Amino acid sequence: MQLILFDIDGTLVDSGSAGVRALDSAFREVLSIENAFRNVSMAGKTDLQIVKEGLSKHGLPSDNGFVPQIADSYMRHLSVEINNSDKHLKPGIVEALEALKLRNDRYQVGLLTGNFEKGARIKLGAFGLNEYFATGAFGSDNEDRNKLLPIAVERFSIISGREFDFTDCVIIGDTPRDVMCARPYNAICIAVATGPYGASSLVAAGADVVVEDLSDTDHFLNILYFLEK
Repeated sequence: MQLILFDIDGTLVDSGSAGVRALDSAFREVLSIENAFRNVSMAGKTDLQIVKEGLSKHGLPSDNGFVPQIADSYMRHLSVEINNSDKHLKPGIVEALEALKLRNDRYQVGLLTGNFEKGARIKLGAFGLNEYFATGAFGSDNEDRNKLLPIAVERFSIISGREFDFTDCVIIGDTPRDVMCARPYNAICIAVATGPYGASSLVAAGADVVVEDLSDTDHFLNILYFLEK
């Protein structure tokens, strides 16, 4: 059995920049800083990492109680910002998830995302996707994305009653950081060019497979089949 772990932003959905606006609003509300994340790259980073980088950018420490205040404010603003007309699903996502659901004797499906867990659920909830993901690993578990896979594996071992080897895991994401978080464990990474990085960048990062998107469900399932041990 394979454990299929999806990133969220740029892979499953485009939130219509809801996360950026919510973070900016949180910094404005808590710290009176306007446009706190202007010119800050967020792709592939964990939310905790992003918040700490935002604090550092403005000369503030991250060990003085600001992080939980900002996180709470961010969730409140995200719940509002996610309701925008620019948000959309990435191609083929529902079809791919439905196909995996029908093969639950072969695949377990979860998340490996830099989002805080509550933020992840807010984003997925706006698209009706939460039902597909029982659990996973989140940016609220560790700010280092490279440490998230063991957390996801442990959680799925508990709920499924079976052990997963790291080599049974397939990480699906849209950035080089998604690729890199699979490498220490010899897990497989399928990279999708549906985010800010083109296929050539994802190939260069070392992804096992690179596809433009998941719109061809049969092709996606065939990839998983051939990647099985």
